Order: sequence, then structure tokens, then C-alpha cells
Amino acid sequence: MSGSEETKQNKQAIFNISKTGNFPDWYTEICKLAELADVRYGVKGFTPFPPWSTMSMELMFDYLEDSLQRRDHLPMIFPTVIPESNLTREAQHVEGFTPQVFWIEDYGEDGKLEERLALRPTSETAIYPMYSLWVRSWRDLPMKLYQRASIFRSEIKSTRPFLRGREFLWIESHNVYATHEEGKAQVLEDLEITKEVVTGDYGIPVMVFRRTQWDKFPGGLNTYAADTLMPDGKVIQLPSTHDLGDNFARAFDIKYLNDDNEFVYAFQTCYGPAISRIYGAMIAVHGDDRGLRLPFKIAPYQVVIVPIFKAKTEEEVLKYCQKVKSKLQKAGFRTHLDNREATPGWKYNWWEMKGVPIRVHIGPKEVQEDKVVLFRRDLLKKETIELKGITKRVKALGEEIDTTLRSQAESNFDGLIVDADTIGLIDDALNKSKIARSPFCTIEMEGLACAEEIKDRTGGEIRGTRIDKEEVTSGVCPVCGKMAEEIVYIARSY
Repeated sequence: MSGSEETKQNKQAIFNISKTGNFPDWYTEICKLAELADVRYGVKGFTPFPPWSTMSMELMFDYLEDSLQRRDHLPMIFPTVIPESNLTREAQHVEGFTPQVFWIEDYGEDGKLEERLALRPTSETAIYPMYSLWVRSWRDLPMKLYQRASIFRSEIKSTRPFLRGREFLWIESHNVYATHEEGKAQVLEDLEITKEVVTGDYGIPVMVFRRTQWDKFPGGLNTYAADTLMPDGKVIQLPSTHDLGDNFARAFDIKYLNDDNEFVYAFQTCYGPAISRIYGAMIAVHGDDRGLRLPFKIAPYQVVIVPIFKAKTEEEVLKYCQKVKSKLQKAGFRTHLDNREATPGWKYNWWEMKGVPIRVHIGPKEVQEDKVVLFRRDLLKKETIELKGITKRVKALGEEIDTTLRSQAESNFDGLIVDADTIGLIDDALNKSKIARSPFCTIEMEGLACAEEIKDRTGGEIRGTRIDKEEVTSGVCPVCGKMAEEIVYIARSY
């Protein structure tokens, strides 16, 4: 195939919506064309995930579980249903989640359950009654356990695959300590895991906030959450971690026998990285006008081999491709040989749309010269190398690709934050897809009325105060005019 023919075929349109010009349609279309989610299931907010997204999310789970287990967390599995009597034992918690609960009330044709069962909206009220049995003395602490799970919430807003649904996939970690100081240290460790995995492995930069008291986890003392920026200028919450104090321990009677032979209440934390939501953010953050750009660590196929045939060369090219595939697989790379009945140009577009980090092009010339052509999806560049060096080069390219994607995503934060000390300046910043940094009276409950006025007038929500940087408070609240106690960040959000 001539260079001009290859270029012409490579322009075949598979995906042609501008991400920067029309992000909502881009996102919907990429979920459909890249076979990430199929919304035709027929139940709002419940979406099947085909292999391409599932394979990536399984890898994402693995990275998070590895990070947790290296910090002495152990896995567990709990039932999906929660008895209503358990759910109601922590008053603030049930008040916060009851509007979103799916209930099971009967079984079979005529059977009626003695007690309603909730599909878990989160698992504190399922797990903590058992913790009251598992924690007996100081020797049982700390207890650091987690599970993979599906969570069910009757989302009233419009749903969107991965980003907002009625069932989503996550890991939840539930921890018990003898002291509150140990619990607060666990919160910081959770945030370290977020930075290590979400930013380090998935390539998604985040800002970390202490949430306001009206936006904290129901029943907890404080919530800390990581937000990232989406292409339309809105932010989305990714992992959050919660300091529960001894509130749930008192509600569920989680006590331990201390050194003085006295039973005292324990302290708890919980951490909830929603893998399906993080996946949605990842494809949104890294994708471009050609489709997905997947990190090398997370791609279902890290390398795809595309054979290029000429007359009477198919057998020798395919034999060489199989040799290359075997070499890459033995080196531990997830490798696929695309020998479908389609032109090379169509395959190039297909795998670019699917976000495969590295393509290998092999034709008769490469066979004769014992070489391969490598194409990197992130920068749309190719190079020719000798076959003997392919595993070393693919490994280096994979690391370069992940670094590039993370650096490009981090550059989106440059100039993102705008100082704004009036409602008008806040609104102006949000209209320009920025985040407003503003003095504010207080993130305790007394500040709720001011926060609601800001939201009514600008559409922006107070994300909280930064805990990943120190800031000096000055100025007055733009709503009530009181001296500011906090510097808060305001953004439109998902």
C-alpha cells in the first residue's frame, strides 16, 4: 500500500465529534462507539458494561486493592441487602440515604418479607453490626477491611453512564481503631492512596478538599474528597474518605476491652473509591477528538498488531505477526493481533477510537528487514525499530505514554482557579469554566444559608477548603459580609 493510500484510508471517519466543542455529545458517542456501556437495557440508571470497559475497570480494581493490601487492609464480602432495622440505627445516616434507597418487600408470587430489605446504598449499616461481634479487645485493633461491591441509589438527577447511575461499582474500606488520632491518620492514608492510584496509575489529577458540614457523609464527623476537572469546566467528586468518630460505634455498639479491663467505644473511618465513576472521569479527561486515550497501565490491550498485506504476502506477514505477538505476550504485555477482514486504515481508526496505547504495523518490508513500526496513541507518532528491541521499547513507550497523559491532564489545572470575593466575580469565573476561590464565613452549619444563596445565584457549589495546601484566610463572606473564617472553592459540578 502506498503512503498516500494509507493516509487516505486513515481518514475514514469512525468518530468525528469534537470533545472541546461538544463534550456531552462526545461523551455519549464514545461510550456507544467504543462499546463501553449499552444504555438499551431498559431500566433507567442500570447499564451493562461490555468487555472493553469491564477489562479496564478490573485492572483499576487491581491497582486499588494492591495499594490497600500493601497498607494491611484485608478483603471481605458482605450481602447486598440490609435489614431496615439496621439501616435506621444511625439517625443522621438513615435520614441522609433513605430518599435514595431501593426496597425489597416481597418474594415469589405471594410471599411478604417480615422486614423490608434495602439494596445497599452504602454498607456501614450492613457491616457494623458484625463489627460489634468481631471487635472484642484491643488485640483486634486496628481492623482494616474492604470489599468490592455494587451500590444502589435511586438517583433523581439525569443519569449518564459511569458518571451518574443508579448502580455503580466501587471499593469500600471500613476501619476500626482504638483512638480518634489513629482514625484521623487513616483518613490521611486514604488520601495518599487516592494520589498514588487515581493520579499515579490512572493519570487523573485531583484537588483534595474538606467538605462542608452540610455536604459531609451522613452520620460522620468530617468528609474529605478528591475532585477533578471535566472537559466542560465542571468538577466531579472521585474518592472520598470519612472520619466517623465514634458515632457509628455508639449506634452499633462497637466496643473493645482496653488495658484497664474496661469496654470503651472504638473510632471508625470509611473510604469509598467508585471505580465506575473514576473510569468515566478517566475517559473524559484523557480522550480527544479521535476517541479514547487509555493509560498503558489500564488499557485492556496495551498493544495491537495490525498486519499489512500485499499480493501473496499474507502468509509470511501473519507468521511474523504471530512471532511478534508471542514475544510481547511472554514479556507480559496485553497484546492482540487484529487479523479481521478490513483495511489497515480502518483498523488504525478503530483502535485509535478505542484508545489502545501502542499499535504495531507489520508489512512485507518489516518482515524482510526484521523490524516493526510502533505507533503511540497519545502523540499520534510512529517510529521504526528492530524486532529484537521491541519489548524494551514497548515498556519504555508505555511509561512515556502514562507520563504524557498525566502531564497533559495536569496542564488543564493551569490558570483554573480564579480569586473572587463577590457574587458577581464568582459567577463570572464559573461562566468561564473556572473554579472560584473565595473568602467565606464558615463551612460549619451556620454557613449553609450563604452557600445556598451562592448556588441559587451562580449555580456553583462550595467544594470545601483545601487540605493539600496551606492558605491564609482574609476578607469577608461575599454573601453575609461577616469576617471570613475559611477560604473555599466554588465550582459547578456533576
